[in-house]
Amino acid sequence: MMEMTAEERSLIKHLDKCDFTEIHRHFVDKAAAWRALPREEKQKLKEEAEKLEHEFGYCTLDGHREKIGNFKTELPGLFCGRGDHPKMGMLKRRIRPEDVVINCSRDSQIPEPPAGHQWKEVRSDNTVTWLAAWTENVQNSIKYIMLNPSSKIKGEKDWQKYEVARRLKRVVEEIRSQYRTDWKSPEMKKRQRGVALYFIDKLALRTGNEKEEGRTADTVGCCSLRMEHVRLHMYANGHKHVVELDFLGKDSIRYYNWVPVEKAVFQNLQIFMENKDPGEDLFDKLTTSSLNKHLQDLMDGLTAKVFRTYNASIVLQEQLRVLTRAEDSIAAKILAYNRANRAVAILCNHQRATPKTFEKSMRNLQTKIQAKKTQIAEAQGELRKAEGDYRIKGDGKSKSILEKKQRLLQKLEEQLVHLSTKATDKEENQQVALGTSKLSYLDPRISIAWCKRFGVPVEKIYSKTQRAKFAWALAMVGEDFEF
Repeated sequence: MMEMTAEERSLIKHLDKCDFTEIHRHFVDKAAAWRALPREEKQKLKEEAEKLEHEFGYCTLDGHREKIGNFKTELPGLFCGRGDHPKMGMLKRRIRPEDVVINCSRDSQIPEPPAGHQWKEVRSDNTVTWLAAWTENVQNSIKYIMLNPSSKIKGEKDWQKYEVARRLKRVVEEIRSQYRTDWKSPEMKKRQRGVALYFIDKLALRTGNEKEEGRTADTVGCCSLRMEHVRLHMYANGHKHVVELDFLGKDSIRYYNWVPVEKAVFQNLQIFMENKDPGEDLFDKLTTSSLNKHLQDLMDGLTAKVFRTYNASIVLQEQLRVLTRAEDSIAAKILAYNRANRAVAILCNHQRATPKTFEKSMRNLQTKIQAKKTQIAEAQGELRKAEGDYRIKGDGKSKSILEKKQRLLQKLEEQLVHLSTKATDKEENQQVALGTSKLSYLDPRISIAWCKRFGVPVEKIYSKTQRAKFAWALAMVGEDFEF
């Protein structure tokens, strides 16, 4: 990849005056060339990729062969980021062997660097699980080559994560009682800590990491909320004591919410906001590190993420209990599951942009629905005719035809229900990302137990890759599991 010189860069003042047609054409042609490849050529490329994965895609951990998550470094290109990231468009440089740290045991066969190159470092650190690491140039963050989510060690970590969240269930009411007591404390630091904990518990906010100013996006969490991010409304949307929150959260995703809060929380926020400018901190007596230490004092292993995991799992379990009906079809049960999952995604602010293909796919679905309705109308006419023939003739042949028409109509009606349910699900999910919460915050044992209890194939909820990731849960859970 060639880079522009400083002189060339100085010529560009407005990107909208640049012509990217040639670059766009290159990628369009590249995609078209791939589609035009004969099946034999695609199969050959697939076999080459499998050979590469067999050679580099596995490692030996504690005597067991384990799959590696992703053994390839990113190609150079333009940084996109998520949300409205201030560094969008910056050039990601090529990762070279001299940038990479290898982590393996002393007695293992150290992978050879490409000819003419050497690794930045080879170390043997058995306190971490990454196999290789490098620092990328855009955000100066460390990237890792890790084990596949289906590996034994990842499964154990997953299980431990959800067990910590289940431990929180036993003490959460005590913690809530304590932070409510802190709202009345004469010490301002305790009051702020109590309100911050309320936000973390009820709104699933992150604590907010301390960042080097000017080096990263202006993203905030609970502890770093500023006056400009919060507005108080005594009455709004039919509720009293409403807090309006508007800020950029993790990955520059906007968090925007109007939430009714308890009167004591509202009154404390009024006190915290007195005589402050828009750029000043809301919780000026509180730091991320002091809040994290307090969480550890409340329960060993407790973090804001544990609260998110606990509340997400509890919401899923309760919503599934409310929304699922045993007599419903499989399609209706899956819709109920996705609605329960959506409630969690909204709680955790897991958003996405409406897919570019959304309108087209919805039109296709509506076309299929209309076609199915036409088929049903025709089948109903044929059924009425068959019923008339059977009343007149009453023989075995006319009875057989009648039963066949009844089965056909029933099948078509089931297909219509499935298509209508799919359209509803797609419409409701267009701006909500269900995957993040399902894979990172929801105890999989809740979903698997629900599948077993209501006769829903687990394949309808988890893909093959996801089932491999949660193999530990599939092996241990019955239909009576409670989070």
